[in-house]
Amino acid sequence: MSYENWGLRESHAFDKNVIHEIRRAANEGLYRIRGFGAKRHLPTFDDLVFLGASISRYPLEGYREKCDTNVVLGSRFAKKPIEIKIPVTIAGMSFGSLSANAKEALGRGASTMGTTTTTGDGGMTQEERGHSSQLVYQYLPSRYGMNPDDLRKADAIEVVVGQGAKPGGGGMLLGQKITERVAQMRTLPEGIDQRSACRHPDWTGPDDLAIKILELREITNWEKPIYVKCGAARPFYDTMLAVKAGADVVVIDGMQGGTAATQDVFIEHVGMPTLVAVKEAVAALKEIDMHRKVQLIVGGGIRSGADVAKALAMGADAVSIGTAALIALGDNSPEYDDEYRALGSGAGYWEDYQAGTDPAGITTQDPGLASRLDPEKAGQRLANYLSVLTLEAQTLARANGKSHVHNLEPEDLRALTVEAAAMSGIPLAGTNWVPGAENQ
Repeated sequence: MSYENWGLRESHAFDKNVIHEIRRAANEGLYRIRGFGAKRHLPTFDDLVFLGASISRYPLEGYREKCDTNVVLGSRFAKKPIEIKIPVTIAGMSFGSLSANAKEALGRGASTMGTTTTTGDGGMTQEERGHSSQLVYQYLPSRYGMNPDDLRKADAIEVVVGQGAKPGGGGMLLGQKITERVAQMRTLPEGIDQRSACRHPDWTGPDDLAIKILELREITNWEKPIYVKCGAARPFYDTMLAVKAGADVVVIDGMQGGTAATQDVFIEHVGMPTLVAVKEAVAALKEIDMHRKVQLIVGGGIRSGADVAKALAMGADAVSIGTAALIALGDNSPEYDDEYRALGSGAGYWEDYQAGTDPAGITTQDPGLASRLDPEKAGQRLANYLSVLTLEAQTLARANGKSHVHNLEPEDLRALTVEAAAMSGIPLAGTNWVPGAENQ
């Protein structure tokens, strides 16, 4: 008999999920570690809409009039800035959290579409470098696998201060994923949990960051663009300080960003939504007259071409995707639903990236599971997905009369909720009102 027939009501504060977590914590005495991203309801790009063109503006014909999507990254100081063909990049995801086949697939898919992929923690693999036409090397607090030769092999360097799923927290890679190869690359004992530092060991503030960026430029002969990546903690000031320290590109990651493994309490309760991150980062760049001079990449919950176009309209130069890229490769595929269910989950719900038991062969180091992922086929799926994102963004740009996706602007958007209007700085639909804005 259903409990509803008994007249019972679930508590809002102590619903079944909360009760389950309290009981689990009481039984195990351990905090919850998982992957994926935030599950709580947050204002997203879905809460914004484009106005489109009508009498006051003419739309562009999709089959006859061009809409460009290329982006130049790192033009401030680097001798060799990167030019990507689409405004979508692949975020940093480490070998260790992902299988070698998954890293290869990411490189293949990104290269097909003329964009970049990123190493993540733990160093550069031959699979990824060999199949990535343009590869960004992440320089993290752990320094795992870091060496000057790989810095020089990269096409850009991303200094990671934090990421959206866990601003202020370091990375995790549990022992079951520390294989002999992973251990050698990270100079770690095999089979032992790895927890990265939450801050860089040799600098403590923006002045030290400036020294570190100069050191990286000297190592690479000033050729490589230097990115600085932060989670959305204080994006206005963090963006300003990154620019002051000498960054060519700022990467801001909202709290909807995923992770391979961290505490659930981090994922759900630290950081700010991506809408806030874009608005504040763009405001900071405009405040110091560096908007479009220093490029801004925004990540955290990007799923569709509409998300891409809205981020660009708000002032970003490009976006990055992580979780969506893994899904495109085959993560959470219905093909393996029975195996996901045997693990206590199901296709579309699998979140235990930290466990190393992924039936799709993506977030694992198990040779048998990893071999299930064909990097060529998975790379083509990713390329297909990136193509759709780009076409959708172009479609929306044309509908607003724009011949380049970078010509999209805040005036093209309206917010559907008070919360989204306040967070994004976009007027509430049907009004000129931005909640909290001064001088209205």
